[in-house]
Amino acid sequence: MKLSGSYQINLEKQKVWEALNNPEILKQAIPGCENFEKISDTEFSATATNKIGPFNASFSGDIKLKELNPPNSYKITGSGNSPVGFASGEATVKLETDNGKTKLIYNVEANVGGKIAQVGSRLIDMTAKKMADIFFGKFSEIITPKKLKKEENVVIEEKTKPNKINKKNIYIIVIIAILALFFAINK
Repeated sequence: MKLSGSYQINLEKQKVWEALNNPEILKQAIPGCENFEKISDTEFSATATNKIGPFNASFSGDIKLKELNPPNSYKITGSGNSPVGFASGEATVKLETDNGKTKLIYNVEANVGGKIAQVGSRLIDMTAKKMADIFFGKFSEIITPKKLKKEENVVIEEKTKPNKINKKNIYIIVIIAILALFFAINK
């Protein structure tokens, strides 16, 4: 599955970059995140639990940052396992300055398999979009200075492009990485 979008954050690019690399902030922003540990400057370990269709899926996985271009962009790759299936994928994250604010642009490609793949791509697509919205809303809330929080601090320009995919190709908690991550995107 593919998911892409952009978010406007009322903060300068360097501060957004620093927050995107802060395990404590990411742990707070990722939906259902129970654990988020920094292994090295480019590797993380995470555990998150989220309801996807009839499944309450708890995924544990590894996240790696590649192609770092601070404070402009990087690529996130990740994979995770759960008793109900597995997920893997990658995301590109790009930050652009826009009138003193930061525009965060992301593109995600993900695959899942196992029992969780049986819920169907439409439900997974909706869950992925919802998790991305929750992640970026919470992320922006955490990092935006309190005096700006009264203003709308996230402008969503979400563009979800579901592909024709079979049931084994769906997005799951790569947002953990994205959105990690993070999906941030939790995902």
